[in-house]
Amino acid sequence: MALNSPTQYHYRIKLEGRINPDWSAWLSGLAINLECEQPPVTELSGVIVDQARLRGILNKLWDLNLALIRLERYPCPGGTA
Repeated sequence: MALNSPTQYHYRIKLEGRINPDWSAWLSGLAINLECEQPPVTELSGVIVDQARLRGILNKLWDLNLALIRLERYPCPGGTA
């Protein structure tokens, strides 16, 4: 894959902990869904336009001291930006 690939990807990020859905804008517009109450597990999902944005989101989650359970990436329908 070329470094300047125009392909966008849909991501699902699963975390230990609870994130308020009001924080969606702070996390680049990702949808926030609490999957489980005990122990709390939150899933973030949505399109992340590039690796720099992904790194920024992961850094924010790190700063919140939330443990990463899973990170999945899927090509968006249509395949390109």
